[in-house]
Amino acid sequence: MSAIEATYPRVAQPQRMTLRLIGSAFVAFGVFLSGFVIDEPAPYELWMAGLIGLWFILGLRISRGVAPLLALLLTFNIGGMLSLTQMKDLATAPMYIAVSTFLALTAVFYSAIIEDSHKRLPLIFNAWTFAAVATSALGILGYFHAFPGAEIFTLYDRAKGAFQDPNVFGPFLVPPSLYLVHGILVGDLKKSPLKAAALLVLALGIFLSFSRAAWGLFALGVVLLIFIMLLKERSGAFRLRVLVLSLAAIIMLVASLLVALQIPKVAELFSARAQLVQQYDGEHLGRFERHRIGFTMMMERPLGIGPLVFGTMFPEDEHNIWLKSLTSYGWLGFISYVGMLLWTLALGFRNLLLDRPWQPFLMIAWISILGHATIGNVIDIDHWRHVYLLLGTVWGCAALEVRHKRERRRGAV
Repeated sequence: MSAIEATYPRVAQPQRMTLRLIGSAFVAFGVFLSGFVIDEPAPYELWMAGLIGLWFILGLRISRGVAPLLALLLTFNIGGMLSLTQMKDLATAPMYIAVSTFLALTAVFYSAIIEDSHKRLPLIFNAWTFAAVATSALGILGYFHAFPGAEIFTLYDRAKGAFQDPNVFGPFLVPPSLYLVHGILVGDLKKSPLKAAALLVLALGIFLSFSRAAWGLFALGVVLLIFIMLLKERSGAFRLRVLVLSLAAIIMLVASLLVALQIPKVAELFSARAQLVQQYDGEHLGRFERHRIGFTMMMERPLGIGPLVFGTMFPEDEHNIWLKSLTSYGWLGFISYVGMLLWTLALGFRNLLLDRPWQPFLMIAWISILGHATIGNVIDIDHWRHVYLLLGTVWGCAALEVRHKRERRRGAV
């Protein structure tokens, strides 16, 4: 029995099912809106704020399995509130922490509704995939100036879709790409051409974002996904299918890349962006020197310096999630954030190979979080909406596993 059913036991079964379907549809629509964040506050924030409040009013509960995530994220944001005391001019800093706190609540919300019913996972990931294909198509059309005003979907000659920054747009497309890859490898071959076409749109969007972090995240994600699937499945026939289809997908993506590189504009920007270390990374007060100076400075600032202050002291912002958590959330925020990520990865790893209905979604979310933690060394991810959806997915699946084991013990008595 779900939390909502327990709260309203007298509601007739058809009405209860209708309420659950409507609620799930609203969640899916909220996930779809996460792909369209041109201005802030975005429709996603407005929709999710009302939706979270409504679900908890109707009885959605926080279980003991999800409570640690809530505690760690709240501690992280308390660190941010304390960092505000170090600022002379607050400016927009309070709003920054308010957004951080809201996003933390979305992670807890996602984990709670997934624990309530694992059947929401396909709905969530399908909605994410539809949003990703739509925003990727906008980015592609914008990059090639397919219609008047299409440049709104680009920035610095890089595709950004319906996002503010190509460096967020690219990584947003990666988890749905992995979902499609998984679907092609294990699903009905008759549906593979449609999934392959959608994957091609996402891959081209990732490529045209010219985000090195997104490129690396995509490559790492696909390799880890195939490796874990081969590790989990013992059937020789299945392993052969995975290898053959993976090889076909790689050939298709490489061929598409070679075609795209025939366009001089694409080839020129790719050549510039493909360099491992850019000029702005290694120059005086470049990214890496700012990291070194920032970490040294934070050793003497236990409460941090406040949100968005670092960018006023140096040519650019931190572009490093670990430094960002120190400057904007202090030592308390840093410890809680690192602890939360390590706990999340440990939870997911422990349940990664178990044969459960939610295992594919846990696998994709776990791989994506590991990848985002990796690219966090060169970019800030603390306000990326989809990262909190990934966190909620892993913790929700972990809570499902706890409930599954508890029910199995009861059945054995």
